[in-house]
Amino acid sequence: MELIMFIIFLILTSYKMKFHINVLMSFFMFFYFMLFSSCNFFFSGVSYFMGYDLLSFSLILLSLWLMIFMLLSSNNFLKKNFYFNELMVTQYILLLFLILSFSVSNLFMYYFFFESSLVPTLFLIFGWGYQPERLSAGYYMLLYTLFCSLPMLLGIFYINDTYFTLSFFLLNVDYNLYLYLSMIMGFLVKLPMVFTHFWLPKAHVEAPVMGSMALAGILLKLGGYGLLRVFSFFPKMFNFGYIFMSLTFWGMLVVSILCIYQVDMKSMIAYSSVVHMGMVICGIMSMSYWGYVGSLLLMIGHGLCSSGMFYMSGVYYERSSSRSLLLNKGLLTLTPSLCFYWFLLLINNMASPPTLNLLGEIMLINSIVSWCKFSMFYLMFVSFFSCVYCIYLYSIISHGFTSSSLLYASSGFFLEYFILFMHIFPLNFLIIKSDFITAFI
Repeated sequence: MELIMFIIFLILTSYKMKFHINVLMSFFMFFYFMLFSSCNFFFSGVSYFMGYDLLSFSLILLSLWLMIFMLLSSNNFLKKNFYFNELMVTQYILLLFLILSFSVSNLFMYYFFFESSLVPTLFLIFGWGYQPERLSAGYYMLLYTLFCSLPMLLGIFYINDTYFTLSFFLLNVDYNLYLYLSMIMGFLVKLPMVFTHFWLPKAHVEAPVMGSMALAGILLKLGGYGLLRVFSFFPKMFNFGYIFMSLTFWGMLVVSILCIYQVDMKSMIAYSSVVHMGMVICGIMSMSYWGYVGSLLLMIGHGLCSSGMFYMSGVYYERSSSRSLLLNKGLLTLTPSLCFYWFLLLINNMASPPTLNLLGEIMLINSIVSWCKFSMFYLMFVSFFSCVYCIYLYSIISHGFTSSSLLYASSGFFLEYFILFMHIFPLNFLIIKSDFITAFI
């Protein structure tokens, strides 16, 4: 509750405060929550309908951490004086809805805040996006999410009418196919599952830098968090998991190959997010301990890694005014330090040691192969192609003939290196404390 009141205070006063004061207050909020919250492996800090366990705690920390760098990455709009105060307020409102989503223990309240986070995200895309196509991208995201979330609302009302409670910890729902589908489809679209992912590349490509960082880093995790919570009171959900896992295996393979055909930096990173979230879906659907823990680790690792990659694509977009791989070539000669950060982010994306992505993928592969040994063939090709498109992206950007429009590009500013380092540092060093994360169930 202290954290929520802090954010409300920032929303009300951000108009009056300087930009650097807002950033300092956000840093203070993050460290206060991390150091002074009494989190253990059980649900703690419980009030009338709020509380958090290690799953909620880790995702709230991820939201607070990435929100700081979303504020810093919007520095470009401050220089142009382009409705910057409104942008800060929108980001704080989004943070408020995310923290409320991750900390409520009531199913209907989770649905309410889950859907509320869509509104500030739409404002970010509509108000500060780049091309006119941002309108169609926002409509795609809105209609996909709402169309599959409305059956979930009906399912919540049915559960309340039948079991007389909506608390995560008092429910034990009996087997029902229609209820099963209605409760998970909204989350599968949000993650997104392949074949319901068509809104994601459009939204990422048209969103501003901080919008892409929020979408990839935090908003996709709402779906995984919702699945983990719903599966906790729906013990017989295992019966139809094989349908979604089979679709996801095939989709991950197809989308991995699609990544190699992309000519837009943001589009390639967005499709790679679909592949990684497919691993999370399969891990959760396997309903094993390693699958649950691996899903949480991969969600945190992917949130940091893909957020950094989208920020990097925004850095190059500011220099070349293009996201095309054909125009952003040969940058190793112009911006060697930034290319070094590209290298670090891409080897993290392909799950090289010592990263959270590697540990999460090891756990997920174990859980998925123990569910069905034939899935090893799909996982083998998906892992191979993820390395292929990461190497392809790095080699295209770093090598080749430099475009004449890039000859005056600067090698980078301190703020850019700071934001990139703060994405990579926890990604590679949190593995030292992975024993704490792997004990959340």
